[in-house]
Amino acid sequence: MSISTVRRFGVVGAGQMGRGIAQVAAAAGFEVILTDVSLAFAEGGKNKIAQALAKQVDKGKMKPEDRTALLDRIETREGLAELSRADIAVEAITENLDVKLRTFREADAALPKDAILASNTSSISITRLAASTSRPERVIGMHFMNPVPVMKLVEVVRGIQTSDATFDLVRDLSLKLGKTVIASKDRPGFIVNRMLIPFLNEACFALEEGLGSPEDLDAGARLGLNHP
Repeated sequence: MSISTVRRFGVVGAGQMGRGIAQVAAAAGFEVILTDVSLAFAEGGKNKIAQALAKQVDKGKMKPEDRTALLDRIETREGLAELSRADIAVEAITENLDVKLRTFREADAALPKDAILASNTSSISITRLAASTSRPERVIGMHFMNPVPVMKLVEVVRGIQTSDATFDLVRDLSLKLGKTVIASKDRPGFIVNRMLIPFLNEACFALEEGLGSPEDLDAGARLGLNHP
């Protein structure tokens, strides 16, 4: 499989992260299959995408016909059976290992043999998720930042079993989605959270020590750390 052969993009979970991933995939021209445990949940996710895009139209940042075309590329489905038509599927459900393992086994059974299965997890081992499937070499992490349509970064996380071909395709796919890509090994927290957690801890310590008011600490983080 190559980037030119990827046509359909499956998204498992129509919550905030899943619908964001579905939106950017559809914006990049992919046909999207947005699935959830019920059709109502999946349709609810698409409706929220439609509402967000309507605001973009109202602000003059998007043409009405482009909004319609993007939404037409997103189909909603219940369950995982329709992933049989996907070239890649990204899981974006709750950060619960048991639930993810069950979902990965079901998605693995539904997907075509050569399809890629990715997880949007921010903390769970890709290696462990891959081991629950029949395609461990085609399992990878695609950790999008929230909100997905706005934030440019994607962490591409290689499990021990992830093949070079899978990594290369997902990196290229992420670039096609308009994202900046960083590559991480499969370690707790990956890159972003590995750096973020100590920072948050230091902020708590600074507050406890009376270093500054909550407002001053917040302004320092937002403005000072973003300074070139």
